[in-house]
Amino acid sequence: MDQLDTSGASGVPGASTGLATDDAQRTLVRVPGNHLMTDLLGPRDELLDVVEDAFPRTAITVRGNEISVVGPDSEKVGRLFRELVMVLEGGHPLEANAVRRTIDMVHADEKPSEVLTAELLRTHRGGRVRPKTSGQKRYVDAIGEHTITFGVGPAGTGKSWLAVAMAVQSLQAKEVERIVLTRPAVEAGERLGFLPGDLMAKVDPYLRPLYDALHDMVGAEGAQKLLERGVVEVAPLAFMRGRTLNNSFIILDEAQNTTPEQMKMFLTRIGFGSKAVVTGDATQVDVPGGRSGLSGIEGILGKIDGLAFVRLTGRDVVRHRIVQQIVDAYERNDAAPRP
Repeated sequence: MDQLDTSGASGVPGASTGLATDDAQRTLVRVPGNHLMTDLLGPRDELLDVVEDAFPRTAITVRGNEISVVGPDSEKVGRLFRELVMVLEGGHPLEANAVRRTIDMVHADEKPSEVLTAELLRTHRGGRVRPKTSGQKRYVDAIGEHTITFGVGPAGTGKSWLAVAMAVQSLQAKEVERIVLTRPAVEAGERLGFLPGDLMAKVDPYLRPLYDALHDMVGAEGAQKLLERGVVEVAPLAFMRGRTLNNSFIILDEAQNTTPEQMKMFLTRIGFGSKAVVTGDATQVDVPGGRSGLSGIEGILGKIDGLAFVRLTGRDVVRHRIVQQIVDAYERNDAAPRP
């Protein structure tokens, strides 16, 4: 198979990075295959425009299957194109937001090809579930390697969605016998007593995000069959009291809205052969009195083997780009010194 050639202007092969620059800070990237070049640059060169906007001090020239990069960031841009080609060769299509996330990873000296080509499972429609950021990759790796994983971060970082994907993966691999999805039912503006229906109908809106994630993985019909057979259970956190959950993959979502007592109760439900993921956003506490079971928990449990804490940030937001910018703005505001 053709190999991507990244060499200096003189054609001398690069060092261990596979890249080289000459005295004029020039890098030459040779892309194998016209189809890869088309996908790399995007329709009407829109993906090339994203790269040029991110590296304004660098001149990028494309001739045939060769990309010439000149400027102070030429080596970094050359490595970026090499990573993008590896992503394409791994069967992962590129779009503008994926290229922007890849640029962020290259700036952080990370390897986007290892992140974006890691496949967790196939959905019912044949889609591939993959981490989209290095933070998400650390998160799913931690889930795979630990008994209990805490995923803490802002909205849009994929905490719940990826946890459900890992649960379905474990179920399909017969590593667990069932999936338990739970969430605290915290009143936010409406009292449960005023909502119509029985208890499950009242708490259903709180559990809907977990249903939606499950539907994404196995489809509405597949999810209904799993629920009817008891292979998947979706219930409010109060239903966990007094139980011991063996051979289960348990997800506690919106954990910032647990009390410390509820958090302890949940963590002590975990039985033999089980795995648990606890997700939450410490900036969205709605629990009465503000006593969150997520607050300070790393200080309490951080030294226990088999537990992992993964913190996701604005860099891991995979919703609309404006959501990432909003999260970043709040993070800067929270970090700013107070008068």
